[in-house]
Amino acid sequence: MTERDPSILEEDVPDGEAPEEHLPLPGGSRRKPRRFARLSGCIPVLLVLALLGGGAYFGITRGVDAIRDQFQEAEDYAGPGKGRVTFQVVSGDSISDMGANLVEADIVASLEAFTDAAALDPEGSRGIQVGFYQLRRQMAASDVVDILVDPANIVSDTITVPEGLTVEQIVDILAKNTDFKAKQFTKVVDAPGDIGLPDYADGNAEGYLFPATYAFGPDAKPVTMLSAMVDRWRQAAEASGLEQAAEDLGYTPHELMTVASLVQAEGRGDDMPKVARVIYNRLEIEPNPSAGFLQIDAAVNYALGRGPITRLTTEEIDSVADSPYNTYRQKGLPPGPIEAPGDDAIEAAANPVDGPWFFYATVNLETGETKFTDDFDEFNEFKAELDQYCATQSDRC
Repeated sequence: MTERDPSILEEDVPDGEAPEEHLPLPGGSRRKPRRFARLSGCIPVLLVLALLGGGAYFGITRGVDAIRDQFQEAEDYAGPGKGRVTFQVVSGDSISDMGANLVEADIVASLEAFTDAAALDPEGSRGIQVGFYQLRRQMAASDVVDILVDPANIVSDTITVPEGLTVEQIVDILAKNTDFKAKQFTKVVDAPGDIGLPDYADGNAEGYLFPATYAFGPDAKPVTMLSAMVDRWRQAAEASGLEQAAEDLGYTPHELMTVASLVQAEGRGDDMPKVARVIYNRLEIEPNPSAGFLQIDAAVNYALGRGPITRLTTEEIDSVADSPYNTYRQKGLPPGPIEAPGDDAIEAAANPVDGPWFFYATVNLETGETKFTDDFDEFNEFKAELDQYCATQSDRC
C-alpha cells in the first residue's frame, strides 16, 4: 500500500470510511499522525455570509465585540487625581446616578469603573449619605468609593438654631457660623419671595425660619440656607396639619403661627397645649373681664425689642402702649409671630387640650412648674408664690 499523499485532507476521506491506519516504520516505530486542517466547516459559513450580505456580517461582528467587551476592564483613571472638586450626593441618587454625575465632573473615567468598585463594597455603597464630598478630578474609582462610603468625609457647616429666637437673632447665628455677613442674610430676608414664605406670612419671615440643626454644603449661599429653614418649617406645618387645624379652630394659618410663637415663649413640654388653650379661651370667652387681653409678657418684651424678662413693670408696659404687640393694652393677637416656634409649640397651637383655664403662672423658673386656673383669686395666689420664689431662690425674676 502506498503512503497517503500529504496533500490529502482528513475530510477528503469518503463518508463511512475510516482514515488509513499509519504503517509501522522500520525498527518497530510507528509513523507520527499528521495534523489535518478542518476546512469543510468554514466553507458553508462563508457561503451563508455571502448569501446574507454585509448586514449579517456586521451584526455578527457587533456580537463578537460585545462578548469581547465583557472580558475587558472598564476604563479607569490610575489616580490619585488632581485639583479639588466638591461633589454632591443628592437624596434619591442611585449608584448609577452618582456614577453618571462623577463621570460628568471628570472625577471617574467611566460609569462602569465606579459601579464595579461600588459592587466590591455593597454594604458601604448602600449606605452612602446625602451631602457634599471633597474629591479630585481623574481619581481611581475605588478611591472615590472609599471616600463616599465614609460619612466622616461629608463636608458641611453644621449650625443649630434653637427654638424661640427672632429673625434678628437667627441671622446673627448664621453670620457667626458661616463666611457671610449679617447684612447679606438680612438682604435676603427683606426679599421674602426668594425663600418660599407662604402667602399668609405677608412677606414677614418672623416665626417661619424653623429652629433645627442644619448641615449646609460649602457652596450654600444665604438664600439657600434661609430657604432650607422655610422648607423645614413647611414640613412641621404639614405634620401638624396647621392649615386644616386653623380652619377648624376658626383662625387663619398665620394667626395659628402667632399662637404657636406665644406658646413657645410661655410654655414648656406638656404644658404647651394648656398654654395654647388659655390663649384661645382669653380670645374667645367674653364673660371673663380679661377676655381679649392676652397679657403675655413675652409679646411686650418683643415690642420693647429685648429678650424674655420674667416680670414686667407697669412703666415698661405703658412705654409701648400703642404697640400692637402690647397684649396688656391691645386686645387680640399680635399681628404676627414674636419668635420661631418648634414642632411642639406648633403642634400645641394646632391641637390645644380642652380646659376652662384663663390664667397660668410659672412658679418655679428652674423646673418650669406652671399652674393653671380659671379663678382670678387663685391666680393671684400663684403670683404670690412666684414672688416668694423670686425673693428667696432666684435672681432671674
